[in-house]
Amino acid sequence: VVTALNVYPVKSCAGIPLHEAVVLDAGLAHDRQWLVVTPDGRFVTQREQPRLALVGTAIDAGRLVLRFPDGTRVAVAPGEAARRRDVVVWDDRCSGLDCGDEVAERLAGLLGRAVRVGEFDASVPRVKRSPWLGDAAATLRYPDGYPILLISAESLDDLNARLPAPLPMNRFRPNVVVRGLGAFGEDRVRELRAGELRLQPVKPCTRCTITMTDQVSAAVDPAEPLRTLKTYRWDRELRGITFGQNVAIAGGVGTTLRVGQELEVDWRA
Repeated sequence: VVTALNVYPVKSCAGIPLHEAVVLDAGLAHDRQWLVVTPDGRFVTQREQPRLALVGTAIDAGRLVLRFPDGTRVAVAPGEAARRRDVVVWDDRCSGLDCGDEVAERLAGLLGRAVRVGEFDASVPRVKRSPWLGDAAATLRYPDGYPILLISAESLDDLNARLPAPLPMNRFRPNVVVRGLGAFGEDRVRELRAGELRLQPVKPCTRCTITMTDQVSAAVDPAEPLRTLKTYRWDRELRGITFGQNVAIAGGVGTTLRVGQELEVDWRA
């Protein structure tokens, strides 16, 4: 059963909890449609700028609105083709549309460094190929590498039972949370289905220091949850700590996913 849906319109800024979301070929509608970049186009995340967690996001009639810690809001100008610029997400060079000076200056003031905001340029698709996808390919906007991140609620229950203090799910920034698979059951799922919609977990998600950042205060824990996760979720093949599954969309583009919706499970052998 789907228990939560979230989109993160600006990569590494605060997310938006939803009751329902349209599944597009590149993930949930508006997810990671914008990102913060350095003046030379390199993406900026909470890894180096935890205060991005303090920037709230909203979508108003298709337009991005940012809410700053002082309570002020800025409606972000649509990116323009005349201001097209290359942006880099890990090893991928993508196309972005610069969103103007106002939002750039507000974010620069918060972060203490020069930045720009780019909107994904839909006229230049970002197509990701990976051994984890086999012969298929994933269409992306600005996530790290896959359209959707899925986590089982029981996986967090299991982790919290081991931690000195429990953590909320927002530390892990999932798009889809489900209950009923059991702890880390998402690792054994071949496919989740609802009518035409087909979601395929394809690769464990290796976790970084963003999980150590409080998504409300932006305070950074010096150790948890990575210290505890490493004791039982270290993946030798990936050389990383895994929590959650990266998901490819195998069918049902244009359908709506809803909180409370039941999904059929096809388990791996």
